[in-house]
Amino acid sequence: MDLSELQRKLFAQARLVKPSDAVPYAFEKRVMARLQHAPADGWLLWGRALWRAAAACVAVSLVLSLWSAWPTRDKEPVTLESAVFAAAEEPNDAW
Repeated sequence: MDLSELQRKLFAQARLVKPSDAVPYAFEKRVMARLQHAPADGWLLWGRALWRAAAACVAVSLVLSLWSAWPTRDKEPVTLESAVFAAAEEPNDAW
């Protein structure tokens, strides 16, 4: 079948179909206008996503920093010596 003949028949059939009222007025113009303003650059999209991720990482690091600096309720502060010798002070387990 000839492509131009097929195209002519399809256009003729499409003209017979009445447009539906379910589609809002000038919908296709709004879609095309939005597509024209959409960023087509992949690097721009990656940049936006990475900046959002960086903001989330900063927020998480601030929360964890505040949590680690929160005063503990231990009566005796943990020093380097007490941490190193803690294993030696425990009773020996028989293997």
